Amino acid sequence: MAEGQMEPQKRASIVSATTKQGAEIQLKNRGNRPEDWTWVEGCVWTQAMLAALGNGVKGGKWFSLMDKITAPKTLAAAWQCVQANAGACGVDQMSVETFAANAERYLTELSHAIRTDSYEPQAIRRVSIPKAGGGERPLGIPSVKDRIVQTALKFVIEPVFEREFLDSSYGFRPRRGCKDALREVQEQLNAGRVWVVDADLKSYFDTISHEMLMDKLKRRIADGKVLHLIDRYLQQDIIAQAERWTPTMGTPQGAVISPLLANVYLHDLDVEMANAGYTMVRYADDFVVLCECEEQARAALVRISEWVQAHQLTLHPDKTHVGNCLKRGQGFEFLGYRFEAGYRTIRHKSIQAFKDKVKKLTRRNCGQSLKYLADRLNPMLKGWFGYFKHAKGGIFAKLDGFVRRRLRSILCKQNKLGYYHNSHAVTLRWPKVYFANLGLFTLYEARARASRPR
Repeated sequence: MAEGQMEPQKRASIVSATTKQGAEIQLKNRGNRPEDWTWVEGCVWTQAMLAALGNGVKGGKWFSLMDKITAPKTLAAAWQCVQANAGACGVDQMSVETFAANAERYLTELSHAIRTDSYEPQAIRRVSIPKAGGGERPLGIPSVKDRIVQTALKFVIEPVFEREFLDSSYGFRPRRGCKDALREVQEQLNAGRVWVVDADLKSYFDTISHEMLMDKLKRRIADGKVLHLIDRYLQQDIIAQAERWTPTMGTPQGAVISPLLANVYLHDLDVEMANAGYTMVRYADDFVVLCECEEQARAALVRISEWVQAHQLTLHPDKTHVGNCLKRGQGFEFLGYRFEAGYRTIRHKSIQAFKDKVKKLTRRNCGQSLKYLADRLNPMLKGWFGYFKHAKGGIFAKLDGFVRRRLRSILCKQNKLGYYHNSHAVTLRWPKVYFANLGLFTLYEARARASRPR
């Protein structure tokens, strides 16, 4: 089989070595498949509550959850998560370090404010971050206090919905991630499902219907105070430079609770496609449907389009298509990779993002030693390779050459030499072995080692 060609991948088993509750709690859901619940927050979800989660509660709805959110232990655990994640200040300019100086008092005030219904979420500070391949993505930054309350809220309600989420959903879920989704896609392609519906929801997080989302939440949450708290977050004002407005739809990217709410909203699409017999793999709002023939794929796209329209969303006209990924020009992109003509390659935007990161770390006038720069580059290079190592191998040597050219340019600057792109003299003066002796991680050699039979 050719290098980089599609190979069967075994699904990685999920084994938990530790538990926050000191015991392995096994529940059954989704077709009586054992589910590991050791990831839940132990100060919230007791064994009795987990048993109720497994057995089902009366009417399928959960009551009296607000007291779990306001409990001192829950808020303290939420604060630890927020502190570990750090992050920028919100509109109040309170930093994580400032909150830490008086954490006990602030947490007590938060608990009292929520219990007495005097808690008011602050506005969200909106910033724009660059997207791979150009353009900008809006990002909302809540205040530290709001991030703590949202984390506590997530601790409480996430297991309620996780119990129902399907295996086809991988994004922002416990014990699941991009690599699991990619493994599933690869397995389906190897099984012959090569006609693919590549769907893209246009501005998904900004176009979620508040009314429909709240209706979906009410199916399982019957605590009016919790629902009111979520509704307040959906209607938080947004501040961007001199502008301020109240959103009528959407949930801001960057808010702690947003990924869970986004999954709740799309869960019905997962159910719709599964009940119709389609194989879908979804990571948040990025999903593909893998089919055995063109007719099936076209029918799947029609079903998706109808569901999307009924839920006030929009399929991106330029990024949604049906194709046979074994044929050139009909492939699809998913989670940084491109699947086409029987190969898995790295999409152009991901390669450009890699080069942008390298450029940021290797500015020509940085004034640092090459050993220092190699040590800074290595974690990024290793992490990038760890994710993209299953791609066709030809690209890795080219990217290694790009990294070395950036470093040679710095050496020329430091030695007051003129630098010409791919100059033979410069290459002879600082050959590959020079950078190897510095300990620079090499993508090509790592790919070669990973490809050797064991």
